Amino acid sequence: MQKKGIAILGSTGSIGTQALEVIEVYPEKFNLEVITANYNADLLIKQAIKHKPNMVVIADEAQYQKVNDALWDHDIKVFAGADALAQVCETQEVDTVLTALVGYAGLKPTLTAIRAGKNIALANKETLVVAGEIVTKEAAERGVNIYPVDSEHSAIFQCLVGEFHNPIEKIYLTASGGPFRGWKREQLIDVKKEQALKHPNWEMGAKITIDSASLMNKGLEVIEAKWLFNLRPDQIDVIVHPQSIVHSIVQFEDGSMKAQMGLPDMKLPIQFALTYPDRFKTDFPRFNFMDYPNLTFEQPDRETFNNLNLAFQAMEMGGNAACALNAANEITVASFLKDEISFLDIARINEKTMLETTAVKVPTYEDYVASDAEARRLALEFIQK
Repeated sequence: MQKKGIAILGSTGSIGTQALEVIEVYPEKFNLEVITANYNADLLIKQAIKHKPNMVVIADEAQYQKVNDALWDHDIKVFAGADALAQVCETQEVDTVLTALVGYAGLKPTLTAIRAGKNIALANKETLVVAGEIVTKEAAERGVNIYPVDSEHSAIFQCLVGEFHNPIEKIYLTASGGPFRGWKREQLIDVKKEQALKHPNWEMGAKITIDSASLMNKGLEVIEAKWLFNLRPDQIDVIVHPQSIVHSIVQFEDGSMKAQMGLPDMKLPIQFALTYPDRFKTDFPRFNFMDYPNLTFEQPDRETFNNLNLAFQAMEMGGNAACALNAANEITVASFLKDEISFLDIARINEKTMLETTAVKVPTYEDYVASDAEARRLALEFIQK
């Protein structure tokens, strides 16, 4: 493998920090060109001093001077603002952009990187949820590869290696079920954010952990899978697998199935996305069947966790529906984390917002921007009522 120049958008988050650990192990394989953060200037500074990228970006312009002063003696270029976040993706030395930003914020820099011909390691599922048709079309036109980093989509991708010429009959995305697996609506009325943030298997950021508890994360993954693998909604199914060992399954037209398995560790899909088509030797803990003598599977409770149904509904509606759903969810999750709404209000307001956002059947990029803004405004209005 030729040495790759890597840009990590969102280096201070869960995926970004683990990606830095992966890159650090293989200095002969990777050049770290860019790291970015939204508000966490202190950690960004520490990462820059340790890993020595060529450039850093702090999205919060108010913290530019702090970051620039700290890195002045380290020969690291410092930029600030949302526009800079996108512009650094065009740098000639960058070969692959790892998009690990949270939410809608990942769309613009990912599109910029694609238009600059950079391969994408995608950990920001919202990019495809919001504007999957535009993103995949532009990637195809420019010969850009999108390598999935989500463990479930990485699993599907790994199962398809050597099988790309064979049509998929169906895929099964596995879900842990989150901290409230088996709970009914009446049990969820008074749950607090501290309960929702206790994921049984994965260490993740707050937003994605709440999404996992509400099954919205799985809903977003369903929409992402549609665009990544060119599938119809009826070709995608979700099964709850509490042990999180089988990361997802592909079923082919002859009825055979492939599953990708392993211990829950995000470093493996991160590394595979950065090194594909090679696999590098690691010292990650190995799975032992005797430690997991029983692997179980069950249907998700879509009546209690309606967010999953909303994702399938958004795919059926098409157009800007998924964009509106994602925008609403970013607002409702933030409000839940501030104790402004209940856990069950998340799905209720998400549905109301998606259905009342002005429908656009064939959206342009500008339509997605407008729909995102409208849905956020509506969601905030519903929260305040």
